Amino acid sequence: MSTECLTIAGTLLVPDGPASVRLTRGHVRVAGATIESVTLADDLPDADFGGNGWFVCPGFVDAHLHVPQFDSIGAFGLELLDWLDRVIFPAETRWADADYAGAMGERVARELLSFGTTAVGAYGTVHAEGTAAAMRALASHGIAGVMGQSLMDRNAPHELTRPANELLEEAASAKRVGRLAPAITPRFAVSCTDELLKGAGMIASRTGQAVQTHIAETERECELIAELFDDLPYAEVYGRAGLLGERTILAHGIRLSGAERALIAQHRSVVAHCPTANLFLRAGEMDRAGHARAGVRLALGSDVAGGPDRSMVRVARAMLETAIRMGAEPPPAAAAWWQITGGNADALARPELARLAAGKDADLVVVRPTIRWHDAPDPLARLLWGWDDRWIERVIVAGKPIEPLAGTPAAHRT
Repeated sequence: MSTECLTIAGTLLVPDGPASVRLTRGHVRVAGATIESVTLADDLPDADFGGNGWFVCPGFVDAHLHVPQFDSIGAFGLELLDWLDRVIFPAETRWADADYAGAMGERVARELLSFGTTAVGAYGTVHAEGTAAAMRALASHGIAGVMGQSLMDRNAPHELTRPANELLEEAASAKRVGRLAPAITPRFAVSCTDELLKGAGMIASRTGQAVQTHIAETERECELIAELFDDLPYAEVYGRAGLLGERTILAHGIRLSGAERALIAQHRSVVAHCPTANLFLRAGEMDRAGHARAGVRLALGSDVAGGPDRSMVRVARAMLETAIRMGAEPPPAAAAWWQITGGNADALARPELARLAAGKDADLVVVRPTIRWHDAPDPLARLLWGWDDRWIERVIVAGKPIEPLAGTPAAHRT
């Protein structure tokens, strides 16, 4: 079988307007790294992958995760700042060894692909060489999106704080690797001086690179921001530094005031909802509906290792569960599927990703569900709520099929 031209058939998850998806039978033709055509028809051709009863969707996009934290999943029972000090910062010091970071990037890339994730908004550590090595590893497996060196010059262990001028020089010189672009990544304002934040804002303005950081996750964090920045609202700290813009992703946003929401909406910045992490770290629950009413653009992230789930379908389900717990009407299943595909791709300013449409990058997840879903009142809801990652039979990344995935039962493979 040629890896240059492929036909994938089944029930396809295709775009439906500017911010939703729908199901329809058909087949996708892949030529090289690109989707050549999408044909919608009940009659399915002989295909390299898929067929009757199969579900075919774009690769999943995780808008917020930490590559160095994958080995720290499941450290339960600590509040955010204590968790950082006792679990995460010690793990991140190991990336001073670039070989270690590169090897970890290899492992993380394979794990991401096993869950169907083909694009990310990812953080490295303060180490420029370690972050670059991990980026090369992810890119070598075809992972797309953005990744950045975490910038910290205070309020972290000595091994993880660096002079602002050194960090800014390194961030400004970071290069794209494959489909993975660099991002300006001040970790959060707690760990950054004014000098570092403003310098990061200047680099972002000059280069047009994406910006990633965290905002308003816990009460203790927000109290510390007030102490460090003379009671300036959290969002204004970033606004004053020139870090808010259409390519800015702010993770969490649980404790934003109305004025902060308005400021973020004004700059067209994105808030990445991380529901599994918010629950795991007991940080609180984000008012997604309130953010949406205020005009805030939204994304969805696993926030590994704050979030224990690597599966973006499970994270999407957690988004609905959070809305239910808060007494809000949850988004429809179609909106959840859109969010973890084209919606998150748009949040990363990568519209060429995560759409089954001609001319888009050929990242696909080929799924064989073991439950009856075609005849459900809402098949997308049944797939979302009944999801089992073992259904994933094949992942195609930039037109290349990934071999049968580790952990997939042999009897369930083709």
